[in-house]
Amino acid sequence: MADLPVDLAEEVTARLLRSFDLEGKIHRALEALGPLGGRDVVLVDGAQGVRARQLAALGARLTVLERPGRLARLKAALAGTAGVQVSAGRPAALGLPDSSADAIVAYWTAFRAPSPAEVAEADRVLRPGGRLLVVHDYGRDDVSRIRGDLPEYSTWGRRDGWYLQNGFRMRVIHAFWTFASLAEARSLLTDAFGEAGSRVADTLKRPRLSYNVAIYHRSRPDRADDRAGGAGPVAIDSIEIDGLAAAPAAADSVRPGSVDAIAGLSS
Repeated sequence: MADLPVDLAEEVTARLLRSFDLEGKIHRALEALGPLGGRDVVLVDGAQGVRARQLAALGARLTVLERPGRLARLKAALAGTAGVQVSAGRPAALGLPDSSADAIVAYWTAFRAPSPAEVAEADRVLRPGGRLLVVHDYGRDDVSRIRGDLPEYSTWGRRDGWYLQNGFRMRVIHAFWTFASLAEARSLLTDAFGEAGSRVADTLKRPRLSYNVAIYHRSRPDRADDRAGGAGPVAIDSIEIDGLAAAPAAADSVRPGSVDAIAGLSS
């Protein structure tokens, strides 16, 4: 399901993809945190290739990994996409040479806390200073009202959570699910999420849902003792994307020193 944060029927997936982050904020943020253009980039869990095509459009030299049983469909989806290779691999066994990648990117399904074995495998494949960029839902938005109580909405983004205690920083991106009309929003949300989707649709004043994602990011440590020693203190870094940064949405969850920016990107 790595093309989307939820696993839905194929027809509903296609409909949601037409409304998902139309401004392209997520992949633009990944480029800002990489960068990815002109680099050797690995995408873990390629699904049907939607995210792979976005990363390829940034100019990444892309290797897309997927489990063997799903490879044929992914290869067909990405046929003709320039600069993309498709290989078998999974998060804890990437199947790639040591120090062969400048960045590894994962959306939603991989590097779910805690995942020390997957991070160790990423460090093996990354070159010194290479970037690991992991996208997960953050919550405090309309979408989380539908999906309910998930760990990514609570402990993952805390300063004492697994990511920030293990060398990651966090950037939160304010994105949207944008529909053509309120009627379309209600139809899709009801078909995808049943009563929970219908309840949230009833509260909408305009045809879009707020959707916040966290990009947990880290560089490969250069020294063995850095790998074993944990993150240490986390300093504030107020880097912005496209010059727009907003205040934290939930001060009890996003604590001083735990994030480098909470940002919205201009479309």
